[in-house]
Amino acid sequence: MTTSLVFSLSIFLFIAAITPGPNNLLLTSSGAHVGFKGSLKLMAGIILGMQCVLFSSAFGIAALLIIYPALHIGLKLVGSIYLLWLAWKTATSNYQRLDIPVQTAQSVSWFQGGLLQFLNPKAWMMGLGAVGSFSLSGDAYFSSIGVISVVMVIVNLVAGIAWILGGTLISLFLQSRHSWFIFNITMGLLTAACVPLIWFE
Repeated sequence: MTTSLVFSLSIFLFIAAITPGPNNLLLTSSGAHVGFKGSLKLMAGIILGMQCVLFSSAFGIAALLIIYPALHIGLKLVGSIYLLWLAWKTATSNYQRLDIPVQTAQSVSWFQGGLLQFLNPKAWMMGLGAVGSFSLSGDAYFSSIGVISVVMVIVNLVAGIAWILGGTLISLFLQSRHSWFIFNITMGLLTAACVPLIWFE
């Protein structure tokens, strides 16, 4: 894979990864609630889920969505319900001061973050778009998928860290139970607002 192709791939994936979406809203909320370190497992789950979507796209599983439109509609329905459930969990998260050590787990686990990717149209757009536009044919196919995989991990890591840090900074201004309540409701509503994007992508 040429340097120019890798550069174009990096730009495509970075724009897709850094723009607002369910993943980044969850990371921001997690950063605000449990801090940077506490959000790393969620970010790792999201990155792992993205890799699974990429390899599914690369090796033909995603073609089932094209062959069977009803399966695609079913996936959208399940994705909508799951996203609304995550929005509810975000909106109803407990008040928590970051300067006091707590033993409670973060509101969304790494497994849930990874599972979200299979129901996230933006994740499939990244996977299918990268494979369709930047993979090479013939003997170079597998190596090009490897390059796409590495680049996707890097851009998701950079974008994830940026959104977690954003949430951590926001938490500095959330010094009361009332402000946390407003923040949680806002993040929950923004997450729920991603549902129409599943149907009108």
